[in-house]
Amino acid sequence: MSNFISVLTRRSGKRTIFRATGGFFLKAAIVHDWLTGMRGGEKVLEALCEVLPQADIFTLLHSPGSVSRVIESRRIRTSFIQRMPGARRFYRSYLPLFPLAIEALDLSGYDLVISSSHCAAKGVIPPPGALHISYIHTPMRYVWDMYREYFGGARGLKAAAIGLFAHYLRLWDSASSSRVDHFIANSAFVARRVEKFYRRGSEVIHPPVDCSAFPVLKSPSRDYYLIVSAFAPYKRLELAISAFDRLGRRLVLTGAGPQSEEKRLKRIAGPNVEFLGWKSQDELASLYGNCRALIFPGEEDFGIVPLEAASSGRPVIAFGKGGALETIIPLSAKGAPPTGVFFSEQTPGALTSAVRLFEENEERFDPASIRAHALRFDREIFKEKVGGFITTRYNEHISGRYA
Repeated sequence: MSNFISVLTRRSGKRTIFRATGGFFLKAAIVHDWLTGMRGGEKVLEALCEVLPQADIFTLLHSPGSVSRVIESRRIRTSFIQRMPGARRFYRSYLPLFPLAIEALDLSGYDLVISSSHCAAKGVIPPPGALHISYIHTPMRYVWDMYREYFGGARGLKAAAIGLFAHYLRLWDSASSSRVDHFIANSAFVARRVEKFYRRGSEVIHPPVDCSAFPVLKSPSRDYYLIVSAFAPYKRLELAISAFDRLGRRLVLTGAGPQSEEKRLKRIAGPNVEFLGWKSQDELASLYGNCRALIFPGEEDFGIVPLEAASSGRPVIAFGKGGALETIIPLSAKGAPPTGVFFSEQTPGALTSAVRLFEENEERFDPASIRAHALRFDREIFKEKVGGFITTRYNEHISGRYA
């Protein structure tokens, strides 16, 4: 059947999946959890849109203008969550309804379904005969490994209700994994959790980093440390604020999140901490390029932000667990120039010690070597790998169907 279908072509020298030969048009759908801002998952989605330029997008919720032009230019279909009261601001409150909403999306007529999932997207019901590949950012963290971080403060009847819904969501999340034909995990760390929670294997393809957007600056100021993050409890931003209060160093935070979390962080921050809100890509490139180092205090599934900083030639001081172990070369590594420093405990004292260790060895961090390391995760490499994976699996799928 390989002579019947070939879903790869070359457009401007880049791998692009667009159609099948023999008069059969490949109709593709990309399913993404929600579209409310350009974070790591949306950068993966944007690259998937370039790999599948005719694909339609399905999502629980879309806030128009919140994502890139590449994504906004697509035909975007939303679920009934879009019409729920207050959904644009408080969509996470409808978490118990997400399985019903994602299953209600109508994918009739699509030959290929790609889900980009960190919550519910992978639970979409594909049409009979369609191939479903899920790029999994993480199994649903709200009810698995970070349940306590999100809901540990609940008490009484609220805690009981959350526990009931969490149990239901775990059952659904595990059962719906059977609707996926092939998993792609964004890191080896996530691949292990896919195996643990879904009992499924996965291919590891690291997310894309747009290295061209984050150059090494020629005359950087380097008079502050930087955090680029959403404001969420598991990001552990309060840890960094406390550590830098002890150090007395300037710390700049760019990002946003729930108002309650932002108010909490600002309340504990001293005068050496600045909050800038979300910034454009050009402004972010300047912030990266001029910082002394990036601070990354949370445990992430992968973490594109440390590699954006590395693309700018800047080192990273990170908690030594999760995806950071796959993207940062520590001082202790042999045979390769270092790109960062790890701390082993999520405490202000451990981070304080890591910052001091970095400052004692700052001359060992070479911007050109750090950027060269980041280029291994460049956007075009991601597109080549994910395009090749989809093509191989789809041709196998078609071969089996028409054998």
